Amino acid sequence: MKKLTNYVFDFEKLLQDDCLYVDKTEYIWNLISAGSAGYFLSRPRRFGKSLTVSILKAVFEGKKELFKGLAIYDKPYDWKPYPVILLSFGDFTPNCNTVEKVNRYLVKKIMESAAWLGVTVSTMDEPSFAFAELLDQLKEQQVVILVDEYDKPILDNIKNDNISEIQRTLKGFYSILKARNAQERFLFVTGVSKFCHVSLFSDLNNLTDITMDARYATMFGYTQEELEANFSDRILACAGDKDLDSFKAKIKEWYNGFRFHKNAKTVYNPVSLAQFFDNSGEFKNYWFATGTPSFLMELIKEKDFDIQENLQESVPEIAFSAFEVDDIDPLTLLLQTGYLTIKDTEEKFDTTWYFLDFPNKEVANAFSAYILNSYTGKTQTGSVKFVAEIATSLLKNDLKRLRKIMEVFFASIPYPVHKKNEATFQGIFFSIFRLLGCYIEAESMTNDGRIDAVVQTPKAIYLFEFKMDNDPTALAQIKAKEYFQKYLLDKRDIYIFGVNFDTDKGNLIGWEEEKLQRDNI
Repeated sequence: MKKLTNYVFDFEKLLQDDCLYVDKTEYIWNLISAGSAGYFLSRPRRFGKSLTVSILKAVFEGKKELFKGLAIYDKPYDWKPYPVILLSFGDFTPNCNTVEKVNRYLVKKIMESAAWLGVTVSTMDEPSFAFAELLDQLKEQQVVILVDEYDKPILDNIKNDNISEIQRTLKGFYSILKARNAQERFLFVTGVSKFCHVSLFSDLNNLTDITMDARYATMFGYTQEELEANFSDRILACAGDKDLDSFKAKIKEWYNGFRFHKNAKTVYNPVSLAQFFDNSGEFKNYWFATGTPSFLMELIKEKDFDIQENLQESVPEIAFSAFEVDDIDPLTLLLQTGYLTIKDTEEKFDTTWYFLDFPNKEVANAFSAYILNSYTGKTQTGSVKFVAEIATSLLKNDLKRLRKIMEVFFASIPYPVHKKNEATFQGIFFSIFRLLGCYIEAESMTNDGRIDAVVQTPKAIYLFEFKMDNDPTALAQIKAKEYFQKYLLDKRDIYIFGVNFDTDKGNLIGWEEEKLQRDNI
C-alpha cells in the first residue's frame, strides 16, 4: 500500500517517497498538446495546485520516465525539454508589507530561477527589469513559465494601507509575461483568488481562464470513482465492522461536494481525505483547520453579508467573476476560497443562475463555528459547547433550560463586539442553527415566506421566529403565515417560539412559546 501525504507538493519527491498519486495527467496532456498556450486557473487552497505546477515542470523538462504507468506516458507528445521558469509565491510572508520588501522578494525569485537555468541576471533593484533580463538571456529558446500562488502577495497584504502600491508593483512585474508572449511555449498561472482580467491582469487578457471550464472541473480533487479506485483498501480498513455503504456515505457527506462547473461531478478535497485516512477514519475538520479565514470573517461582518439569503436564492454568474481589493464581494470570495460551491442551477433571463451552499459537513460546521466566534467574541470551544447545550435541551424538551442558555449566552457577549444592527443577529442565528445540524436536524426555509429556524428531534418539531427591538409580532407571524402547515401530518409535537432581541444591548428581551394544538387549526 502506497503512503499518503498532505505535505509533499514536489512530483519527483512524491514518487521517490513511494506516495500515492491519483493520476490526473490526462488533463495535463490536454493542456499542453495544443501547442503554445496560456492558462489561468483559480482553486481553493490545499487542492493540489502546487503539485500540478510541479508535474507541468517535470513534463516540460522532458522527464518522461517519471510518468511511466500514468496516462500521459503513452500520449503522442515529443517530450522536448524547455527552459522552465517556476515562480512559486507559496513562501511569501505578510512581513513583506512594503513595496520595497515586495520588490526584493520578486527579484529574489528571479535570481533563483536564473541560477537554476544557469544564466546571470544583473538587475537587482527593479523586479520587472530583472524578469525581462532573465527572458532576454533565454531569447534563443521557447520558454515555459509557471506561476504558482500568484495572488499571495495581495491576499497577505489585503488590509494593508499601501495595497494599491503593491498591486501596481505586481502589475508591472506580470506585464512582462505579455511583453514576451512570442517567446513563451506555455504559460500557466494559478492562485486562490481571481483578479484576472481586471487591473492586476489587464495586460494578460489573452489567458484562457479554465477556472469554470467543464473540461477541467475535476482536474483537482477526487471524484467518487477516483476515491473508490484508489482508496478502497483504506476505506475497508477504516470501516472495520461498520456497514460499508453507510461508512462511504458518511465520508461523502463530510468531505465531498466541491463543484467547479454546473454540469460537473463533485469532488473530495484531497488534503481532507489524506488526513482522514491518516487518522484511521476519524471524522473531523481537517481542511478548514489549515488556515483561519480571519479576513473573510471580518469582511462578512463589515459588509453585513446575509449568508442565509444567498444560500436560499439563486445568484447570477457574475458572482463567480473577478474582483478588486477595493471592492470585494464576500460572496465572490466565499466561492473562490471554497467555502461555498455550486449545488444546483436554474435558467432565468436566458442565463444560468446558481444555488450555492457549503460543500460538505466539514466546511459547514467549521465555518459556522468561526462565524459565531467572530460575531460574539466567544472562543470556538465556547461557541460549540453552547450549541451542544441547545441541542441537549431540545432533545430533552427542556424549554426552560433552553431559554436560560440563550439568555446567558447573549448577555455574556462582550459589548464592543456588537455591531448594532439586525444583520449581526441574523449571522449569529444562522451560525447557531447550522451548528445544530451537527447534532439534530435544523433548517430555515418554508414555502410561504421564510421562518428563521426549524429544529427537529425524534419527539418534537420546533419553529423559531426572531424579531428585533420591541417587535412583538414573532409568534403572530408564525400563526398568520402558518409556517407549521408542512409538518401537520407528522405525529410529533409541534412547538412555536417568538424570540425578541435588543440590538443595542445585545440581550434577549422577549420569549413566547406555545405548543401547537392541532384540534384548533
